[in-house]
Amino acid sequence: MSTRTLLQRISGALHKRLPSREDVAANKWLAPVAGRALSPELWRFTRRSVPRGVALGLFAAFIVPLGQIFLACLLAFPARANVAVAALLTFVTNPFTLPFWFVVANRVGHFFLRPGSGDEIVQSAANGSAVWNDINWFAHSAGQAALGFVVLALVSSALGHLVAGWVWRYWIGHKHRERRLRQSQPRVAAVSEGTDKGE
Repeated sequence: MSTRTLLQRISGALHKRLPSREDVAANKWLAPVAGRALSPELWRFTRRSVPRGVALGLFAAFIVPLGQIFLACLLAFPARANVAVAALLTFVTNPFTLPFWFVVANRVGHFFLRPGSGDEIVQSAANGSAVWNDINWFAHSAGQAALGFVVLALVSSALGHLVAGWVWRYWIGHKHRERRLRQSQPRVAAVSEGTDKGE
């Protein structure tokens, strides 16, 4: 399968699954900002709006557990990001993948918090209280996961913006090269025909 065919298939699949302007305008939660939501600049696929949409979609996917599409759309309006791309990328954290992301966030938070370094102080202060142990367990687990989700939101949005920019640049460059190649082929054919007639 050629690169062009693969890109066309991916593009076609994305266009089928992206919410339309009318879908966003009909959403009751977005009714207060429906006028801004229908602005054509928020729905165009440009080299600046698509990476912004990717970054905001990934950020909204990891930063809040509920209402991610709503947050992504609200963030896309002032950032002039592509609303459809931002809404689509919030599905990275869906009900099927959320347990996986909870484990990853907990591990990332564990890496940054390094629990255990202050356990001796906490244990001596608690004197073995069962309530304190429960609070300590919850704080460690929830704190690790919360910090992990914040780190995932920041890192994934930055990496998503860079990768989307590179992919966009490659895709457009590829289209320009193909166009130049198609335009130069008739000239080459015309020149070769002219030299054949001259002989």
